[in-house]
Amino acid sequence: MSIPERRFGRTGWNVSAIGFGAWAIGGSWGEVGEEDAKTALNAALDAGMTFIDTADVYGDGRSERIIRDVLKTRGGERPIVATKAGRRLNPHVADGYTAENLEAFVDRSLGNLGVETLDLVQLHCPPVEVYYRPEVFEALDGLVAKGKIRFYGVSVEKVEEALKAIEFPNVASVQIIYNMFRQRPAERFFAEAKRRDVGVIVRVPLASGMLTGKMTAETQFPANDHRNFNRHGESFDVGETFAGVPYDVALAAVEELRGMVPAGATMAQAALRWILMEDAVSVVIPGAKNRSQAEGNAAAASLPPLPAEAMARVREVYERLIAPHVHGRW
Repeated sequence: MSIPERRFGRTGWNVSAIGFGAWAIGGSWGEVGEEDAKTALNAALDAGMTFIDTADVYGDGRSERIIRDVLKTRGGERPIVATKAGRRLNPHVADGYTAENLEAFVDRSLGNLGVETLDLVQLHCPPVEVYYRPEVFEALDGLVAKGKIRFYGVSVEKVEEALKAIEFPNVASVQIIYNMFRQRPAERFFAEAKRRDVGVIVRVPLASGMLTGKMTAETQFPANDHRNFNRHGESFDVGETFAGVPYDVALAAVEELRGMVPAGATMAQAALRWILMEDAVSVVIPGAKNRSQAEGNAAAASLPPLPAEAMARVREVYERLIAPHVHGRW
């Protein structure tokens, strides 16, 4: 199988429009056995995904090591593997983003992934002050010069952080939350990313599974699933869980969106295809815990463009129900 490709900014890479988000196979999404994790990743790669996104803190390196083992077993042409650094800091403060610490994090990821050079390293939602410290980005330039990383980017919470980050000339990519419940990046950021030829990675595309349409008021989440323990931002930014939308509001919005799902498609596929209507997006990285989820995600990229009435419906529901809760926050 193959998935339509998109340019990844100015890196020279073309990547599958749908990639594999590897947070769920590391941790914080309930129990995912190692064999299930490997099956999901293999299914994604078999379906044509050529971009994998992970982080050093996903399962304390478990996600990176699973990726290493799967790619080693498969051989052949290697997908692009992006990882992240910074969240191992404790406390997680701007002063910890030193050249020494960043190099230590990179060295650890090199070992976990079993490579000599990391394709892409992203600062992992750092404190906002980091974006005003040129020495942090100079440290990343130094790691490029040493051959430890090819390119670097940032993973952000807020549109303003994304706009600030891409003022640094060597920031090759920005990872940001964008979905039917989080539409603000389309207002200003995407146009500027295109102007500067920056790759855009979209995370949380299904609003933590809410946009699959499978959740109800009775849905229960395990204690070790962030959809349980971070419902109100107890452990990290609340915007990472259900895109920051209150659970009952999100359920109501999902019911109103069911009518825009194309015949023959799932709601999850429609939500992914909605994101790909934005041509500034380089790759969308839904997670998958099993083969069917991975294959379903991959198929979304080949759906025809959504009709204008479906796009208008999403916008109307967003403005009426969702925007009051999220638009000004991120």
